[in-house]
Order: sequence, then structure tokens, then C-alpha cells
Amino acid sequence: MHQLLYIRNSTITQMQAIIPVAGAGTRLRPLTYTQPKALISVAGKPILSFIIDELRENGVNKFVFVIGYLGEKIKEFVEQKYPGLDASFVTQENREGLGHAIWIAKDVIDVNKELVIHLGDTIVDIDLKNVWAEKNSTLCVKKVEDPRAFGVAEIDEHGFIKAVIEKPSIPKSNMALVGIYFIRETALLMDSLGYIVKNQLRNNNNNEFQLTDALMKMIETGVKFKGYKVESWYDVGKKDILLETNAILLKRQAATLTNNGTCEDCIIVPPVSIATGVKLKNSIIGPNVSISENTEINYCIIKNSIVGSFSKLENVVLHGSLIGSDSGITGLSQSLNIGDNTEIDLRGDMND
Repeated sequence: MHQLLYIRNSTITQMQAIIPVAGAGTRLRPLTYTQPKALISVAGKPILSFIIDELRENGVNKFVFVIGYLGEKIKEFVEQKYPGLDASFVTQENREGLGHAIWIAKDVIDVNKELVIHLGDTIVDIDLKNVWAEKNSTLCVKKVEDPRAFGVAEIDEHGFIKAVIEKPSIPKSNMALVGIYFIRETALLMDSLGYIVKNQLRNNNNNEFQLTDALMKMIETGVKFKGYKVESWYDVGKKDILLETNAILLKRQAATLTNNGTCEDCIIVPPVSIATGVKLKNSIIGPNVSISENTEINYCIIKNSIVGSFSKLENVVLHGSLIGSDSGITGLSQSLNIGDNTEIDLRGDMND
């Protein structure tokens, strides 16, 4: 099985990347009212850290972050977590599509070098050395059941992409673009995006400037794009997928992760991630639970959930839950006197 997200390729020593993180994360509200989607933790680590760490290990040494909604938190996180990173921040004032987000980064990248575009809410199981080794620009794809919600690629019998279209109402392919693009013709990409933006060629589906339209323009001029099929792809913009991704990553780590947390009279059911400063007491934690730093949990049962930092939970049962940072939840504490042949269910719905 491939290493998540990528496998190091020592032949690539320099690369630049654009990471768009300007979205509002509306499908994860209310969690994203105060927290950028890219900074939500899964398996004890922010989504954005997974992306940055693996790209760095594979030769990317220049990063451009396209920020917007809660962008100051993205900037603060990157600068504090990665103080030596060659990072630039470009603000997309109005959300006008992915194509527009890439285009406004034109002045801070080198158009004469290859470019990686990696969406900031995407985790992919992929062997990147094979992508780097392709002679052509490469778009990562995966078969999906309903491609109408994605950018879609039509691929010929030789593995080359003959067309891309954004959210087609009648798809001609079920191969979705997963949000990783390796571009060798960077200057041409920026020229194509510039042509679309300057001529107000907005996509009919959402009235935005789409990256797929620029890629299609490149294809029409003769640029060859290879389609690279990925094994697993997690678009962590929805609660269920976010929790599923958390569980998968925890299982791959194959251990209970503890960093200076304390546990008093608790049962831990691996895999779980317990961050620095967490205090657990009289609780059952796991499986598939991530708890961020400095959170306090007393008399709780928690499984298949993500709990943010600096939160306090007491007397609650959680399953399939997302709890934001600085949250407080207090449940009921019962004192019972139960006679013979009595059955009482106080658990709530704990079914998987």
C-alpha cells in the first residue's frame, strides 16, 4: 500500500506549489464559522499540515497560499508552524472560482518552472514519484459514482485526457479530478487563465472562472495531459468524509498516540490521537477519536469523533461527532435505583 499522501522522490529537488484555501467550508458549518476548513485536525494533525509536510518531503520548496475567508488564521498557522517555509500569501477578495484563485497567484510564482496545484481540503493516497516521472502534465483522477459534483476528465485509450469539464449535468465520464494538478507548461496555464478572466468567460454552471476551462483551452492548443488514477481520495469538505478520513488515518498509524496527556481511570480503545495537555478522567475513549490539545474530558464515552482544542466535555456520550475548539458540553449525571427485570437505555443512538 502506498504511503499517505506521497512517497518521496529524491530526483526532484525543487518545485513550487499553489494551495488554494480561500473557501468558506459551508458544508462543515457551524464548525467553519470560526475555523478554516484546512485547519481542522484529523488523526491529530491539521489537514493543511498533511499537505505541506508531504509536499516538502517530495521537493516542493516554494509555497503560495491563496487565502480568503478567515485567511489571517491560515497565515498565522503557517508562519508559526513553519517559520522557515518559503511562503507567500495571496488574498482572493471575492470567491470567483478556482481558476481565478490560481490566476491571482501569477505574480509570485516562476512561470518557467513546473507547478503543483494542491487543493487545501484534499487528502489523497498516491505515489507522487510516478506523477513527477511523467513527461507530460498530469491530472490526478478517480472513478466516482456520481461525477456531476466534480470536475470530470475524459480519458482516451492511451491514458491521455481529451477533455475536462466542470460539474457536467450529463457526464461523459465518471473520472473525477481529485484536486492535484502537476503542470509543466506553467506559463501557458497562466496565459490561458488570464485570457478567461480578462474576457469574462465565466463557467455557465456557477458563474465562476474555473481551472478546468483553462486546462481545456490548453488541450485545444495541443498540450498533452496524462490522467493518473489514484487509489484513495478524501474530499474532506463534508462531516461524514472528514470522520471517515480521521478513522482511516488513525488506523494506518496503528497506535494510540499520546503526547503528555493524562489519563485517570480511563479505557482507551485504539486507534486514538490524544494531543499535548489533554486531561482524561473516568471516560471511555475510542475507537477512531482525535482529541486536540488542552482539552478536558470527564465521565464521557466518545467514539468515531473529532474534538477540538481547549474544550471541556463532561457527562456526555458522543458518536460520529465534530466538536470545535473552545467548546463546552455538559450532559446529565443520573443516580438510579433499578428494580428486578428492568431495562433502561440511556445511551442514545450509538449505532455505527
